[in-house]
Amino acid sequence: MTQIDVRPMTGAALEAALDDVARLRIAVFRAWPYLYDGDLGYERAYLQSYRDSDRAVVVGAFDGTRLVGASTGAPLADHADDFAAAFVGTGVDLTTVFYCAESVLLPNYRGHGVGHGFFDAREAHARAHGFSKSAFCGVQRPEDHVMRPPDYAPLDPFWRKRGYEPLTGAVAQFTWKDVGQTQATAKPLQFWIRDL
Repeated sequence: MTQIDVRPMTGAALEAALDDVARLRIAVFRAWPYLYDGDLGYERAYLQSYRDSDRAVVVGAFDGTRLVGASTGAPLADHADDFAAAFVGTGVDLTTVFYCAESVLLPNYRGHGVGHGFFDAREAHARAHGFSKSAFCGVQRPEDHVMRPPDYAPLDPFWRKRGYEPLTGAVAQFTWKDVGQTQATAKPLQFWIRDL
């Protein structure tokens, strides 16, 4: 495998990468456990928040000039409309939390440390902007879901190795259309958090 260049992007570089990030999200999140049946129009609207935030970051994984993976992050307060309810009663001040949103990486590039690079870069960016906590959320699917691959290995051990733990009671609801379904449905997403 060629050397993968993992680097943070802000400003104009972030802006230029967002359509490629959208295409990666559609491709990677189509698989288990997200089963996301996405489209480019929705993706462009969703990713607008990264254009609008002066403290957002996109960490790109490049094979030469080709973007093969990406990870995003922004202040959690920038996503308060989506996630504030999940933090009610936790005692966590949203203004102290940097939200590590998605990490998407094409399958052929997995298992070579890119995931650690994504977290390293986002956590460094968060510290540089004065955040004291980092959080992300992962979808929760039933163990007996008909589309769950028999060899699926959850990422929980990787996240714990990075110092993250589930935040008790912090479960968000997010809606999207699953592959093979005709209507969007709400899914529970568990927040994980760590001190920086």
